[in-house]
Amino acid sequence: MKDIIYDFLDYITLEKNYSDYTETNYELDLFKYEEFIKKHKINYLNVKYKEISEFIIYLKESKYKSSSINRIISALRSFYTFLEKNNKINNNPFELVPSVKTEKRLPNYFKYSEFTSMLDVIPNTALGIRNRLILEMLLATGMRVSEISNLKLEDIDIHNREIKVFGKGKKTRIVYYGEFCANSLDNYLNSSRNVLLNNKKSEYLLINNNGGKLTDRGIRLIVDNIVKKSCIKSKVSPHTFRHTFASLMLNEGCDIKSVQELLGHSSLGTTGIYTHLTNEEVRREYLKAHPHGKE
Repeated sequence: MKDIIYDFLDYITLEKNYSDYTETNYELDLFKYEEFIKKHKINYLNVKYKEISEFIIYLKESKYKSSSINRIISALRSFYTFLEKNNKINNNPFELVPSVKTEKRLPNYFKYSEFTSMLDVIPNTALGIRNRLILEMLLATGMRVSEISNLKLEDIDIHNREIKVFGKGKKTRIVYYGEFCANSLDNYLNSSRNVLLNNKKSEYLLINNNGGKLTDRGIRLIVDNIVKKSCIKSKVSPHTFRHTFASLMLNEGCDIKSVQELLGHSSLGTTGIYTHLTNEEVRREYLKAHPHGKE
């Protein structure tokens, strides 16, 4: 079975253009499956639904997360489709295998007081002024880290405090920012950015300490470092700012369609997760405050 697995991995990489990350995961998943069918003396070309069910039960008992099990099912579905196309089997036994149910996890977010704690540890240096702008812009706009990294000067309308964002799927949207972010942006553009450029030129807004474009990874490292210094309890990443932005907007009465537009979500259902988050906050406050609500 090993040879056909490697043929499949070559196929998804060279012909289907799957990423190296996906190929690595699929390789691990398929060899985990091979280990199982060898142990149970199952013919992989004639696997039965009952045997597939036993494999899924084995994964659950091995404490695999639902998301990991679904990835393995997806890998095997693709693998058996490959076998079918190459006339190794007549039917794909994984075609009708359903995904396992996953628990919906509410996105984490931080309190505004924790945001100010992050700002308090940023020094008033060229890099510090830039880093403050990053935090202010993440919270003010709800942009993804990649969107902020790729932001160009020409995308910003300073007069109207608007930013043109090129998001996922080459979709364009407009986001807005307020006074605090505007002040940070002015400070950065009038002092810090030229220092960081060091006589170089760049069309991008955010500059690293070598005068080049600041990358996604660079922004993540900056946020990680600030969070560690601020000693806040919440788990914070650049994406947490996006969650917090959505929660703040909904809590202050912004309608969900507007939040969907600002976040650049294709589906209203994706934005809907934040209503669950705000409802959960209301529930906690109720249980804490109501005399008959306490457990």
